Amino acid sequence: MLADPRHSRVVLLNLARGSVAGGAEAFAIRCFEALALLPICRDLLGAPLIAFGEYQPGSLSEEVAAAIEHFQSEALSPWRDPAFAAHLADADVGIVFLGGLYLEEDVLIAAIESASRGYEVRLLSDLAFARREADRQIVVDRLAHHGIVTTTVRQTLFEWAMACDDRASTLRIQQLLS
Repeated sequence: MLADPRHSRVVLLNLARGSVAGGAEAFAIRCFEALALLPICRDLLGAPLIAFGEYQPGSLSEEVAAAIEHFQSEALSPWRDPAFAAHLADADVGIVFLGGLYLEEDVLIAAIESASRGYEVRLLSDLAFARREADRQIVVDRLAHHGIVTTTVRQTLFEWAMACDDRASTLRIQQLLS
């Protein structure tokens, strides 16, 4: 089934985690291209972007930071935040796209918890920064064991456009990504 952007959320965890050790800066550099696509998710397709945990908007471009809504809750348990739970329920969210720092820690835990709560979960591999890159495939395999599919922001944009059955949006996304 195609993900519908109106019933999906992009959830980014701890975008500023490890800022003392350079984690946040490394994330912004490595994930620059994918981060730059986030405003398209919100502006063109209406898919909200949410950040949890450690977050410093100044480490992102102004356009990207403006597209993200920040919840003050702990990144390890965003589902326990009543405002977030209400937000998901009000929008009838069924699919959660996850990324952030660190893949083999916070993102792994949040993904498994999301799946256990009945959400379809997709890992945004281009926005999931691993502390140890050597562990990336192990984590992806483990998430797949829980039914969590790996994708990218680019692939998600095309999927959402197809789900909206809006040829103009699909063509616009194709132009933007070319």
